[in-house]
Amino acid sequence: MSVNRVENRLAELGFTLPEVAAPVASYVPAVTSGNYVYTSGQLPFVEGALPETGKVNEGEGFVSPEDAKKYAAISALNALAAVKSVIGDLDRVTKVVKVVGFVSSDPSFTAQPAVINGASELLGDVFGDAGRHARSAVGVPVLPLDSPVEVEIIVEYV
Repeated sequence: MSVNRVENRLAELGFTLPEVAAPVASYVPAVTSGNYVYTSGQLPFVEGALPETGKVNEGEGFVSPEDAKKYAAISALNALAAVKSVIGDLDRVTKVVKVVGFVSSDPSFTAQPAVINGASELLGDVFGDAGRHARSAVGVPVLPLDSPVEVEIIVEYV
């Protein structure tokens, strides 16, 4: 395994691994159990702030599905930072096992899976076959801090 393989791949894709986002309540960003890392739900913080807030849907006054998809990728990036914080090196990840994505959506919006594809595609691009995972994409009425998306992941590591 080459040194910093995963972080180099992120850089090739135009991403930099951020600092771990500070929890907004009483929890930790990630925990290990056995050979698994479970992250807390990660919001799409960029330099400590949400790039946009509100519900996802087409039209005026909503976060567009296209933007929400980008925010899902940022949330996954933040989840990877949380993983690194507990195992020290993302090259230790052998499998992305599960992704759970939440989309704060207007009741008429039903394309939550397309939004959470932002997270899934990033993980697939970074980890290749090891990034293929089980997944849930859930529409909810509101998320913390009025975030449009939240993503949590489970990874296996050595």
